[in-house]
Amino acid sequence: MNTDVKRPQAIRMKEQDPKQRVRNFQEVPFGYSNDEALAEAKRCLQCKKPLCVEGCPVAVKIPEFIKLIVDGKHVDAARKIKETNALPAICGRVCPQETQCEAKCILGKKGAPINVGHLERFCADFEMAEGGEFVMPAMKPKNGKKVGVVGSGPAGLTVAGELVKEGFDVTIFEALHEPGGVLVYGIPEFRLPKDIVRKEINYLEKLGVHLERNFIVGKTATIDGLMNEEGFDAIFVGSGAGLPSFMHIPGENSIGVYSANEYLTRSNLMKAFKDSSDTPIIKGRNVVTVGGGNVAMDSARTALRLGAASSTIVYRRTEAEMPARSAEVHHAQQEGIVFKLLTNPVAVISDKDGFVKSLRCIRMELGEPDDSGRRRPVPVKDSEFDIDCDVVIIAIGNNPNPLIPETTPDIKVSKHGTIIANEADGRTSKKHVYAGGDIVTGAATVILAMGAGKAAARSIAEDLISRK
Repeated sequence: MNTDVKRPQAIRMKEQDPKQRVRNFQEVPFGYSNDEALAEAKRCLQCKKPLCVEGCPVAVKIPEFIKLIVDGKHVDAARKIKETNALPAICGRVCPQETQCEAKCILGKKGAPINVGHLERFCADFEMAEGGEFVMPAMKPKNGKKVGVVGSGPAGLTVAGELVKEGFDVTIFEALHEPGGVLVYGIPEFRLPKDIVRKEINYLEKLGVHLERNFIVGKTATIDGLMNEEGFDAIFVGSGAGLPSFMHIPGENSIGVYSANEYLTRSNLMKAFKDSSDTPIIKGRNVVTVGGGNVAMDSARTALRLGAASSTIVYRRTEAEMPARSAEVHHAQQEGIVFKLLTNPVAVISDKDGFVKSLRCIRMELGEPDDSGRRRPVPVKDSEFDIDCDVVIIAIGNNPNPLIPETTPDIKVSKHGTIIANEADGRTSKKHVYAGGDIVTGAATVILAMGAGKAAARSIAEDLISRK
């Protein structure tokens, strides 16, 4: 295939001006117009062997849905995506396409790859806004088998969407009052509007998925109880990684120190950002967030929108080692977030009443690579300094939810507390119990959790129907 021919330039999505968006929680990118989506879709080479599909953890038929956009069949394009991905409007916004499908795009060898995520978002949003009547996809006859899904995050929603189409009676058990898992409590409104999540979940309910809210598996009922007393033939565990990590430094219990989980949950799920909300949150004038991932970017950017005069990221390596998506780092920089790199906290300093007044840090330099392949940060002797602040947010990662392993003793877990499950099929040590997403891998991405959900759904169908 000749890629030397001059190709049209990639179409970027228009965005809110940084000076305006730091004071509101509205979505930052505006999305494509019809003309913009058409222009971007026409850049696709329609490869006979599309490498982009190989780069997608849920194997979306990318060239096929893009061709439907070119043909003006936007609703059909959305439904083509839904053949393999039940959550296209979500994935189009938060998946790291730049390291997956777009990284494989042949146009990226000599220029900009196709903006697959932008196009996915476009046709999913189009279907929601203008798609008309709900159209039921191909559904197999009911097979009489019941499957319980623990958690309504991306892994659980994917399992439910796959299995309900295969004829299973599927019930999702969600511990919180609102379904969506990390999609609703973790990712801010300006990156993923909650109305989008609700619409995607409503689609699954229209397919026949049952949803039990305020149901804590491990307390309300155990996995054994669901299987032995409630008649579930299989259980999928997608309970996520909701246990925050801390640094265990002096002063970390000071008033004004939050885990990113708590800070974002108060804002996102409990709507602390709204004036009408009675959810307490210390908004802070000078906020410091510790960490370099997407959650750290979300926290620092949320602090600005809650009224902080300054919001600072403290990260112990350089920008090159940051695990956050480049787009999220770019947006944070545009919005005026201060980046203190090669910097690591050693203590939280509080006033006489116990409130945070500063974060004591030490400068770092990079040494030899560690187990992650990144160069290990090493403290620089006698380089301590203080950053004045009144709120500190710890965003250095999460641990798996321990409740289900603790109440299901015959499920094997790793030394890190994650459930041990086969990556290829989601099977655990307990018969007809499957697991996937962050409870298996530790905190990872939405699309990887969805990929694990698809793999587990195939195994459940095989084990309950094909093998009987």
